Amino acid sequence: MTAPTISSLRVNGATLHYEVRGRGPLVLLIPGGTGGAASFDGVAEDLAADGYTVVGYDPRGMSRSTLDDPDAEQHVAEHADDALRILDLLSPDEPALVFGASSGAIVALHLLTVHPERIARVVTHEPPVVEVLPDAAEHRALLARVQDTFRTQGLMSAMAVFAAGLKKDGDTTDGAPTDGDTAEPEPGPELPPRAAARAEQTVADLPYFVGRIVPGFMSYAPDIRRLEGLSDRLVIAGGQDSRGELPYRSAAFLAERLGTELQHFPGGHVGLTTHPAEFGELLRKVFRSQGLRRRTGDPALSPSPGRR
Repeated sequence: MTAPTISSLRVNGATLHYEVRGRGPLVLLIPGGTGGAASFDGVAEDLAADGYTVVGYDPRGMSRSTLDDPDAEQHVAEHADDALRILDLLSPDEPALVFGASSGAIVALHLLTVHPERIARVVTHEPPVVEVLPDAAEHRALLARVQDTFRTQGLMSAMAVFAAGLKKDGDTTDGAPTDGDTAEPEPGPELPPRAAARAEQTVADLPYFVGRIVPGFMSYAPDIRRLEGLSDRLVIAGGQDSRGELPYRSAAFLAERLGTELQHFPGGHVGLTTHPAEFGELLRKVFRSQGLRRRTGDPALSPSPGRR
């Protein structure tokens, strides 16, 4: 694997760690859960080889991206502004391709909503936008139980409540994935050093994820009317193996509301981790189809007047 160029970017209230590979049109990868730039190692190299500049980063407060105030509340809009800052730094004159996973997909949705001129196409994989669901009140109650359990019984009990709420109806098995990369195995002697370090960081970031990201992000309500007008550049995706789980249901219902077809990717909610080769190949196909559209002069993909 080719080592990426590693840099940092100062943003409002935080310093972001980001990694760059390749040359060409910009692809911005926004991780979900406790995943950071390392969660894209399985797809970033091939994207770079396909002729893109590929950028992954650790969201503020995660892994190597530090907060000025460790107790600061986290908001989707601020995380989307972080993504915008990276786009403006690395692709100031051209709209970019964007992929977001899980909670990172919520960030990508908001970025498209408020700055569509900066995005050529965005692929959002299972954004858990539960506010779009008819039974949203039930899921608000779930989030309240998770936070109450976290405060009174600790992290692992809260994770159990959260995982149970994400499972398929009627699924009584334990260990359902929570979000992004949080379903990875804990470090052990059988893991290579890089994987062990990544799993250790995943566990270390869980309190921040459960306490700050989950309540701030899963209460996010996307602007359906605004997204309807931008659906030509939005791909909503779900996992082949996660049908019926809460993030899949949210993605499928959002696609239905917008009148678009749900694109199925290999694996389940963490298909990026469990099926990296197949997942990456389909992602490259989606982005290549966007390149063909741009070469045909699709006016919907031109930057808005007045933008750099």
